[in-house]
Amino acid sequence: MDYVIRPVRAEEWAKARDLRLSALQDPAAPIAFLETYEHAVERPDGFWQDRTATAAEGVAAQQFIAEAPDGRWDGTLTALVERPAGEVRFGEAAKTDQTHLVGVFVRPEARGAGVADALFRAALDWSWELAGPPVKRVRLYVHERNERAAAFYRRFGFVASGDSVPVPGDDTARELELEILR
Repeated sequence: MDYVIRPVRAEEWAKARDLRLSALQDPAAPIAFLETYEHAVERPDGFWQDRTATAAEGVAAQQFIAEAPDGRWDGTLTALVERPAGEVRFGEAAKTDQTHLVGVFVRPEARGAGVADALFRAALDWSWELAGPPVKRVRLYVHERNERAAAFYRRFGFVASGDSVPVPGDDTARELELEILR
């Protein structure tokens, strides 16, 4: 694999925006992301600048990207820090110090090249080394019908926690929580 896996930098907000918009156009987007392309494309530059700056700080969140030798970004994953009594962004409130992996995307032409594995390794390493109270688990949610993603997460070592939440806007579908314990 010839990719560099690294944290995003604040000044790279336009590339971060473009990769997110590409992710939202993927055929799996309706069950993989809780946002639509139509909604995201209307967001002002300031939104993307703030989002990328926060993700680049590496305190409350850290966004990792997979950069190809030609500079193209072919994958991304963001780890959000969650602490008990902290902000609930999605799912159940944190019962322990943990990170929550979101925004997982690898371009179709880069799939199968180890990009997702490398992004997950970077996010897990970052989670376990995070300053402050030690992270006890890493979690993510996967739509019950997103079998491709669920199979990857299980292969990587995630197991069902037993918790699930309704999909926002569709009470007939569930987001299943998967976790890796420290």
